[in-house]
Amino acid sequence: MSAKKNELLSLTMKRTSEWISSQEIPSDVTVHVGETLFSLHKFPLKSKCGFIKKLASESSNDSNITVIKIQDFPGGAEAFELAIKFCYNMDFEMNAENIAMLRCAAEYLEMTEEHSFGNLEETTEVYLNEVILTSFTDSVKVLRKSQDLLPIAEKVRLVGRCIDSIAYATCQESQNKEDIVDSWAEDLAVLRIDMFQRVLIAMIARGFKRYALGPVLMLYAQKALRGLEIFGKGAKKMEAEQEHDKRLILETIVSLLPKERNAISVSFLSMLLRAAIYLETTVACRLDLEKRMGLQLRQAVLDDLLITSYGDNTMFDVETVQRILMNYLEFEVEGNSVDFASDICELMETYLAEIASDRNINLAKFIGFAECIPQQSRITEDGIYQAIDIYLKVHPNISEVEKKKLCSLMKCQKLSQEASAHAAQNDRLPVQTVVQLLYYEQQSLCEVLSNTDSPKAVETIPSPELSTYNNEFSKLNRENKDLKLELLKVKMKFKELEKEKVFEVMSGLDCSSSVSTASVVKPRLPRKSIISSISRKLGKLNPFGLTQGRTKPDKDRSRRHSIS
Repeated sequence: MSAKKNELLSLTMKRTSEWISSQEIPSDVTVHVGETLFSLHKFPLKSKCGFIKKLASESSNDSNITVIKIQDFPGGAEAFELAIKFCYNMDFEMNAENIAMLRCAAEYLEMTEEHSFGNLEETTEVYLNEVILTSFTDSVKVLRKSQDLLPIAEKVRLVGRCIDSIAYATCQESQNKEDIVDSWAEDLAVLRIDMFQRVLIAMIARGFKRYALGPVLMLYAQKALRGLEIFGKGAKKMEAEQEHDKRLILETIVSLLPKERNAISVSFLSMLLRAAIYLETTVACRLDLEKRMGLQLRQAVLDDLLITSYGDNTMFDVETVQRILMNYLEFEVEGNSVDFASDICELMETYLAEIASDRNINLAKFIGFAECIPQQSRITEDGIYQAIDIYLKVHPNISEVEKKKLCSLMKCQKLSQEASAHAAQNDRLPVQTVVQLLYYEQQSLCEVLSNTDSPKAVETIPSPELSTYNNEFSKLNRENKDLKLELLKVKMKFKELEKEKVFEVMSGLDCSSSVSTASVVKPRLPRKSIISSISRKLGKLNPFGLTQGRTKPDKDRSRRHSIS
């Protein structure tokens, strides 16, 4: 027993002695309440307590002192002391802190009107009805005290009446105030989860809007689930019983969440989902949170998706985020027939780049997630290329076959000019992908040059600059011929040294249509033309594996991860 409890018991004994001394009559009954001893008198007890009267009359003790032992008295020695003071007509204050145990003590000791007029049961009932149940704050206090007085508090309807009073008060207040959270949610957060749940159900039954419960649930969860280490992968530092209690709280909160979209922020849903994974709640609880996040995925930011993985050695729980994405696709795309949002696509590409930096994530999991991002939603392939490049950098030992499979995720023709230039010099990419990039660049250039041969293009060129455009076109024509020669050389080298599979990739490099050499007027092009850029890239292409100097791209990147 703690020193503080011993001190309280000593004070109780001292006060009891003072009462006895004041009566100047020897005590004739001893009551043991738990570990506390009360030396009292039969007459004042029997006159008001039916319970004591019955036990004293049944006692077969031949001595002058009757001994009564009570082990399960509601409220313990403190409540019994107050009840005894009432029997001895001693003054004490009745308030919201002690009314619950006084009412339960009166019920236990049978202090009814049958034994004495104006007895403790009637007195406490009047105080409850006229003072406590008319006040929201006092009702919450009494309900909180009643949690430790079960089941007798339920028997006297103390719990039910307090819950009904709280529900009525909150519904009335919500009609008069817009900001309902600050006024009473803080008070409800002190209740035990079962009482809290019953209060919210009673509020809904009285007409309280369920979507407005969001802020109340958020506040309760923040207090009740405080201390969970959901951002690390260390061992759990809580007792099994405490973990069970937290799990019960979380599952109850999830069951009470409003069904309406946007009633709860996606960041809060992410916190609940992390806690659900950490506490190993039911599968239904976790799936419910994943679906809710899928509905509100457009509000999410990267940090909301970086959920720690506890099942394996990977840093992040990719499977959970993949299910969230699939829920989004189900509700937004299939349900409402709307296009996959480009902002979601960008968010998922950023997430893909983040998980690519995990050395323990396998290729199948990475590709599986990337394939869930619809290709038609990607304006460019820069985000996918960035994630692929990071994965190749972090996983340098994957095979050439795996590299090809990885690079098949992106469409080279949809890369931006900057990303395409970087990829053409990226020695982490397989040779076939680099050649494919150059092929699409040449094909794009051929289309541009073909379009300039149309009469409409000629008519749009100002006549004073015809000679200048003709000179520029002649220069482009010569560079195009040089480019074809260089491509032919590359083909020959690959024929000699590469296997048949590489040869098949290279055989499709011939441009299907030749560029017209007619002397027509062409638009002005920059002096450093695309042909010159591609020509220099092909000159640096090294199919023999020899080490050559490379020009590194600009390191200043606007994205979260730089490509180098």
